[in-house]
Amino acid sequence: MNDKMTNPAPSDLPAAQCDVFQALSSRRSVRAFCRDKPVERRVVEQILALAARAPSGTNTQPWKVRVVAGTARDKLSARLLQAYENEEADCEEEYRYYPEQWVEPYISRRIQLGKALYGLAGVAKGDRPAMKRQLGLNYRFFDAPVGLFICIDRRLDVGSWFDLGTFLMGIMLAARGFGLHTCPQQAFARFHRLIRAELDIPEQDYVVCGMALGYEDTSANVNRLATEREPVDAFTTFFWD
Repeated sequence: MNDKMTNPAPSDLPAAQCDVFQALSSRRSVRAFCRDKPVERRVVEQILALAARAPSGTNTQPWKVRVVAGTARDKLSARLLQAYENEEADCEEEYRYYPEQWVEPYISRRIQLGKALYGLAGVAKGDRPAMKRQLGLNYRFFDAPVGLFICIDRRLDVGSWFDLGTFLMGIMLAARGFGLHTCPQQAFARFHRLIRAELDIPEQDYVVCGMALGYEDTSANVNRLATEREPVDAFTTFFWD
């Protein structure tokens, strides 16, 4: 099904469009992409090879990836949208991402983000049909030409999930080096059965999340969203002589 992929040597990589500091500061979740601006498969391979340099306990490398583009992407997107819009019953997450009960300061941050996002998207407070349409854009990959699905063997434990997070960040930072943007999407997890069937993912693996990958639509109002971060002294305690 897949051609053999090899890790690129540094000499095989193009000059990065930004350094690591710029990649970190410019990384954000883009929610509108240029569908008519394709991404080459070789670029995706290079991004994944770079991300795979992420650390993992005893070099277990627990990540597994399915990539969809072209007709495969369109077919899966159509099926996901159908399931979402029809609220199909057999769609539930198999792991908990958010807490059962929200507490401060996390709930305030969540509310603030929601207000800002829906405001830019033109969704009025209480307009549930519009909110549902906005959430449904996840299943179109926000029009990104490439979709990634990240999986992990369910026999592994929480430490491997930490490792998986470093791999995900590696994808997002490497994408910036190619002038691309991403949007990590946990919203796909609820449709793991559908995705599993479409992409031949074994029951042994969790479908952890998806990720949209492509070129940002700079004309889209929703991409003006700028999330704030707490200053270092708000989350760090130094014991420094």
